[in-house]
Amino acid sequence: MPLSNIANLFGRSPIKPIKEHMATAHEASADLVPFFEALMKGDFSTAKSIQQRISAAENRADDIKKDLRLHLPDSLFMPVSRSDLLELLHAQDKVANTAQDIAGLAIGRQMQVPESMQSMMGTFVESAVAASAQALTAINELDELLESGFAGREVDIARRMTEELDDLERKSDKLEVEVRATLFKIEKDLPPVDVIFLYRVIEWIGVLADEAHGVGNRLQLLLAR
Repeated sequence: MPLSNIANLFGRSPIKPIKEHMATAHEASADLVPFFEALMKGDFSTAKSIQQRISAAENRADDIKKDLRLHLPDSLFMPVSRSDLLELLHAQDKVANTAQDIAGLAIGRQMQVPESMQSMMGTFVESAVAASAQALTAINELDELLESGFAGREVDIARRMTEELDDLERKSDKLEVEVRATLFKIEKDLPPVDVIFLYRVIEWIGVLADEAHGVGNRLQLLLAR
């Protein structure tokens, strides 16, 4: 009998809610793309609406997390430990939290991104969101990994996905350096407080990619056990 079916015999399998949680976390991060598009057009009404969507997704992710923690048994009939799954859940949760923090700060200040850096900023946001999407793709392999007992072809596929996530995180790091350099060139012409918060948002977008990469790292640790 497949391991995932054995898990279902002895209690609710945690894999479905783990995947649902990551999908919801990515939903929050993916909305940063239209959020920044609206923000950079000065359409704060639309940006506020999207920010509320991001916050709602983060709240749903919190609900899934709390429910899973409440119902996760002390021991699992799976080749992964309870603590490992909780660590994975925590890594995923950071993706949703960071997306909410970015949108909340930007809309709270009605942030204006200088026109000369808008194109690069948009590319940077898309890069961070792509890392989140790749993390979701990797997590969606959990069912197959369990079926295979964390061995064989499925492990190779998951490892390849996490390696692609490594590449996306490095790309995001490079873009962050470029965006910071662009802002540095023009910061003397901007209100100092605006500059401070622009740097903070840039940092947090980079953190979003790092957190998505962290999900891949947790999955790699599962594969290595």
